[in-house]
Amino acid sequence: MLMKTIQIAPADNVAVALCPINAGETVQSGDLSQVVVTEAIPQGHKIALKNIAKEENIIKYGFVIGHATTDIPAGSWVHTHNMATNLSGEIEYSYHPELKQPVSEKPECFNGFRRKDGRAAIRNEIWIIPTVGCVNDVAKRMTALNQDLVTGTIDGLYTFDHPFGCSQTGHDHAQTRKLLAALVRHPNAAAVLVLGLGCENLTHEQFVEELGDYDADRVKFLTCQEVEDEFEAGRKLLEECAAYAGQFHREPIPVSELVVGMKCGGSDGLSGITANPAVGRFSDMLVARGGSTVLTEVPEMFGAEGFLMNRCINKEVFEKAVSMINGFKNYFISHNEVVYDNPSPGNRQGGITTLEDKSCGCVQKGGTAPIMDVIGYGDAVVTKGLNMLYGPGNDLVSATAMTAAGAHLILFTTGRGTPFGAPAPTLKLSTNSRLAENKKGWIDFDAGPIVEGESIDNAAKRLLQLVIEVANGKETQTEKRGYRSISIFKDGVVL
Repeated sequence: MLMKTIQIAPADNVAVALCPINAGETVQSGDLSQVVVTEAIPQGHKIALKNIAKEENIIKYGFVIGHATTDIPAGSWVHTHNMATNLSGEIEYSYHPELKQPVSEKPECFNGFRRKDGRAAIRNEIWIIPTVGCVNDVAKRMTALNQDLVTGTIDGLYTFDHPFGCSQTGHDHAQTRKLLAALVRHPNAAAVLVLGLGCENLTHEQFVEELGDYDADRVKFLTCQEVEDEFEAGRKLLEECAAYAGQFHREPIPVSELVVGMKCGGSDGLSGITANPAVGRFSDMLVARGGSTVLTEVPEMFGAEGFLMNRCINKEVFEKAVSMINGFKNYFISHNEVVYDNPSPGNRQGGITTLEDKSCGCVQKGGTAPIMDVIGYGDAVVTKGLNMLYGPGNDLVSATAMTAAGAHLILFTTGRGTPFGAPAPTLKLSTNSRLAENKKGWIDFDAGPIVEGESIDNAAKRLLQLVIEVANGKETQTEKRGYRSISIFKDGVVL
């Protein structure tokens, strides 16, 4: 029998509609008391399980997500018209560790590529990385002209355009340089052609310095102003890249070597009930097998820090987490922005009311494992287990940052749908089956059956199997359509 509502935690004074509910229908709370719905409730939206007085806290996930702005009778729709955030100003954080180590599991294997430096990869691609936006069209045409080089074990030839690399200063310039160099290092790129113009302020010398030690057989450089025909010169270098990439073949590699990014966007009221908890359970399962996961979207941790801070493995990591959270708050404040702004129009339409509401659902992707490290924008994952990454809520910016951190693939949960893909394979997980059915060309995994009674554990096992299949070479929907883009965080802070 299809459940119509869910009371997520026993302390909650609201339930979430798992399907549209009509006025006059009766719903049941966790203590088995019945409530008559007084007005139509859209799917994903909240229903008052009891009379809630004006100024009384609204509780969901067992956590305060705001307060009532008027008296709310039992059975009423609870949303932006009658509740508001409790968040304001700065918060003092203190460390009270609550660590739950997952029980170790023997890692399964996937068939991936072993790089010469020992790293694992799930794709064997050639990437063209422009260092300046002026050569974007050259890179795109060069990519199109050389597709015949995609043979044997080479999975593809791609470029990622962007408008930056010149007329930038300070942190702005540094972030472009750091992010692009991190992409060059990505293990899914068997070989890389770094394409420059010649007069930009992101100079060849600067980029080489940022990149550090590199394999000259793997990374090639071309400055367009220094050659008569950039396409002829590029062809020769790409042939060398293809010869190098063609040496690699798939071989068994344990999933303990996987790095998986976790992201949400176009969220709805079911995100924190179906897809995000499934990703969180998957994260715990991968960590138990010795693998690594990455959680970002710092602004969407605001108001839910309590779920995260005390899971830091030690005081040093806790202090890094505090610095990351407060650093992003100060970024907003320095731009005269409200730190605790309401969710986007799409989020509100899907049933998310306050930032606490959204954040509590968002952080479900982090599961329950200890947070082993906090890393800065453009930095690589170096610690096994769950990592937090400095990055914004913007979907493509944060997905690019997770790729730059070394994520082999990205799990992206969505209740409303989105088609974009990052350079790393990007799996889209729907929070509801209606989206999965309507957007088969976007969605790779349906978490909707959780609403119908599937356990979070079983959904996470399905997801782990899909991740292994993608690591083996199965294309995501974004890969099938060639949806691959990057976006660089501008006017931010380099940590």
